[in-house]
Amino acid sequence: MRPSTIPRPPLVHRVMEGAAAKVRLEPGSFRDRNGRVFYQDGAILRGLGARAAREWQALSATRFFHEAVNEGKIVRTEQAQRPRLLAAGRANGWALVLEHEAIPFISYPYEWCFSQLKDAALLQIDLLLRGLDEGVILKDASAFNVQWRGVHPTFIDIPSFERWQAGDPWVGYRQFCQMFVNPLLLQAYKDIPFQAWLRGSIDGIAPEQCRNLMSFRDRLRPGVLAHVVLHARAQAAAGGRGDVKQSLRAAGFSADLIQRNARGLRSLIEGLEWKRSTSVWANYAAQNSYADQDRDAKIAFVREVVASRPRRLVWDLGCNTGTFARVAAEHADQVIAMDADHLAVERLYRGLKQEQVSNILPLVVNLADLPPALGWRGKERKDLTQRGRPDLTLCLALLHHMVIGANIPLEEFVDWLSSAVGGDLVIEFVDREDPMVRTLLRNKDDIYDDYSVERFEACLSARYNVVRREALSSGTRTLYHAMAHGG
Repeated sequence: MRPSTIPRPPLVHRVMEGAAAKVRLEPGSFRDRNGRVFYQDGAILRGLGARAAREWQALSATRFFHEAVNEGKIVRTEQAQRPRLLAAGRANGWALVLEHEAIPFISYPYEWCFSQLKDAALLQIDLLLRGLDEGVILKDASAFNVQWRGVHPTFIDIPSFERWQAGDPWVGYRQFCQMFVNPLLLQAYKDIPFQAWLRGSIDGIAPEQCRNLMSFRDRLRPGVLAHVVLHARAQAAAGGRGDVKQSLRAAGFSADLIQRNARGLRSLIEGLEWKRSTSVWANYAAQNSYADQDRDAKIAFVREVVASRPRRLVWDLGCNTGTFARVAAEHADQVIAMDADHLAVERLYRGLKQEQVSNILPLVVNLADLPPALGWRGKERKDLTQRGRPDLTLCLALLHHMVIGANIPLEEFVDWLSSAVGGDLVIEFVDREDPMVRTLLRNKDDIYDDYSVERFEACLSARYNVVRREALSSGTRTLYHAMAHGG
């Protein structure tokens, strides 16, 4: 299969609601072979053509599908019954309309840590194996088909399941390697981060690209020879000539052969570990410059603000290993914990899994280089603020890193928090006498005339109502609770 023929994940578009039953989609909407995903009347829907409808009927008759839905491993999906939705289906020529359960917050593979990508891969392999036991296969293997409820991965692309025909190969194998196996191998064996690569390529990392980064010694490591080197060689030999699927079918594929390959992949992935133990900020919680008294005061401050009103969605920017995200999660439906330090997010994710915390989603996000809208007409992957604006944002021990470390003007950052993010704000100002600020300035020309408490408070007051201000005992740090004007 040539790279250009790898199935692309479906686009998601918002419906322009109106009196007519005919669904009107935004410009740039896209219909793929799996139907069309859209929103209407507060529901998340997918219109299916006749063939996809038959596959849905076969899937919904299986035992494993309902078990996986009840386990939270597949998004809860039902055939739409509301008359308005059925009318929309008929008007658009769809055989039927599915209604999906909402995911709290959409994220993308280039925002996940190593263990998240690993767990998403294991989920897809397990669903493939369970489906084959009942004559169903996953034809697609995109990492974009997985979303998260906290630290629990959920498969969302229902029409990726289809009935397996005797002799058919697993056509999703190449895509699975490009989206999961190759990124994980490079991170585990070469300490090469996959996030930037997946952000820049919707199809993932091709076998030949991965092979070129592996040394001769690497080829002796588990998985590299079979799933990288020989895979790249086979793709080069095929060269896009002929019907690859027909050739594989003629070779006599069986369900047992596919399952053996899948079990081998599962064993490989389960054994992969990213062994990095140090990074710039992963140990910040243990090495920061403030005393336990300040830490306790910050926790109390955050807890009081979060609990002061119902919180549907909280963002913790610069979350590190999640101390304050955990506090926010006590009183919020969902917390999105973001940090640019991959190792810090990795440790947070592993900790949350052990603690069985279900309402914190950790993401690798560099606030100085935010994930943009991507894909066809910039509509396939939404930018961060389009995916759900928070009721409250935590911005603790972060401002000096943005202004001095990343050279973001203070006023620009506060304006972004106010205009693009919105909601209430808990923010910490760390003055120039603090050891952490001195460290940031040590090898830099001090061009940061705007970095002062007076300038900060002026910028904050211009955009928010400051309802509370608390100086910490260190004398170099101050906490603020601010609400948007009119809030």
